[in-house]
Amino acid sequence: MPTLNWIGKEKVINHHQDVPYKILEPQYGFTDGIEQPEPNNSGNKIIHGDNLEALKSLLPEYEGKIKCIYIDPPYNTGNESWVYNDNVNHPKIKKWLGEVVGKDGEDLTRHDKWLCMMYPRLKLLHKLLADDGAIFISIDDNEQANLKLICDEIFGVRNFVTNVIWEKNYSPRNDAKYFSASHDFVLVFAKSKNNWKLNLAPRTEKQNKFYKYNDDDGRGVWRPDNVLVKSFSQSGVFGIENPNNGKIHFPPQGNCYRFNEEKSKLMLAENKFYFGKDGNGKPQLKRYLSEVNDGVVPQTIWKYDEVSHNQEGKKELNIIIEGNVFDSPKPHQLINRVLELSTDKNSIILDSFAGSGTTAHAVLNLNKQDGGNRKFILIEMEEYANTITAERVKRVIKGYGEDKKGVEGTGGSFDYYQLGEPLFLEEDILNEAVGIDNILKYIWYSETRTAFTNIQNLEQDNYRIGSKDQTDYYFYYTKQAVTTVDYDFMARIKHKASQYIIYADNCLLEKDFMLKHHIIFKKIPRDITRF
Repeated sequence: MPTLNWIGKEKVINHHQDVPYKILEPQYGFTDGIEQPEPNNSGNKIIHGDNLEALKSLLPEYEGKIKCIYIDPPYNTGNESWVYNDNVNHPKIKKWLGEVVGKDGEDLTRHDKWLCMMYPRLKLLHKLLADDGAIFISIDDNEQANLKLICDEIFGVRNFVTNVIWEKNYSPRNDAKYFSASHDFVLVFAKSKNNWKLNLAPRTEKQNKFYKYNDDDGRGVWRPDNVLVKSFSQSGVFGIENPNNGKIHFPPQGNCYRFNEEKSKLMLAENKFYFGKDGNGKPQLKRYLSEVNDGVVPQTIWKYDEVSHNQEGKKELNIIIEGNVFDSPKPHQLINRVLELSTDKNSIILDSFAGSGTTAHAVLNLNKQDGGNRKFILIEMEEYANTITAERVKRVIKGYGEDKKGVEGTGGSFDYYQLGEPLFLEEDILNEAVGIDNILKYIWYSETRTAFTNIQNLEQDNYRIGSKDQTDYYFYYTKQAVTTVDYDFMARIKHKASQYIIYADNCLLEKDFMLKHHIIFKKIPRDITRF
């Protein structure tokens, strides 16, 4: 498989493992149009902070659980005027490159920088994606080829699904230097194509208009359809007689009918063939609208009149948010198409380049439309995460616009988070300021790779976190004193298990005793797994 190399690659291919784990600190909840200081735990999240660190912080709860990821990363056009500086010279990105890539970063081209920025983020997104999930990435020609190659490497070339062409403009730009760019791409990869199921796209009025014929026999409208298949089968080679003129029609050489002769006679008797306007043509199949699925296999070209365009996206955002700073926000109809194809009513959707919050807008709209309970997670690093991203979501929930042009609210709720302190300080010292609950959630996930929601209440008398697969997990820890696992501590353990994993500061148990009773000691903080 072809691979892509660039300056700094060797420094970032495993950098996702070194990203510090930080706590998500709830700032407020938004429910029924009202902001409140406490989180509502609705499952909808908007996170303000660097998306690389925020993705790492999502792992304990969401690894392998995200059904659909949609991201609209910087296109790397070199255009400084864009609000998110998409030439990848944002101060935070430059600082990160300096720390991770080091002196090599001084020689990086903007394409090297972009790849260094994207690679570890895609690695974490791959971890979060469910086995039956898919990722959709908006991009243009500046980085489309590079993006395809690194996604081949991370997601696997066999899991490439398609490269959608989205018609983003409805009118050409006469000021273009060479060609007027009328499209963007949406690159699609599955976590596992064998496990991913693509939904059918909803039928449109444009597609249904071809069903314009009606025999007034109660079977409804139909359209002419092909009776031939390109593959060859001897049972599909025979003559069909036109009852209007007696002419016999055989399939062309190398082709055959899509049914056998016996079935064709039955179809003739049921008036299921069309022989042209004058009745003297070759047979065509009458394809009734009532016989086709409610949806259609999606095409790889998405027209602006089907999923809207950038101009409409900007117009919509200007109505919702006064003082909008986004020049080309995606229309929510585009992401709505992504969700229709890739989610069910209970899916979790993640957007780690949230921008103006279009993905949450699409999720809320679709939930209102079909009664779904989809959840969204948005991550935005810029300072407008609350004033634009979250504010847009609030107004979509409550309703926006005035008079007859007003849009009814979707209803819904979300919690707003700030990326907080790291779990480990310098020299790997455990950061007690994050609180024991967050420490326990981390320990549970690092040991069991299951969501921390499974964690049981810490038993105050013996520090047992919980049990999984006949193993008991203990975290013997206090702020005030050094903890020691000794025979007195073991005497307090009442719960029976096949194995005991115990975290503490010290251990005075003899090795033979530990082997006999299947006890594994792990020293705090040295033996806490870093993921």
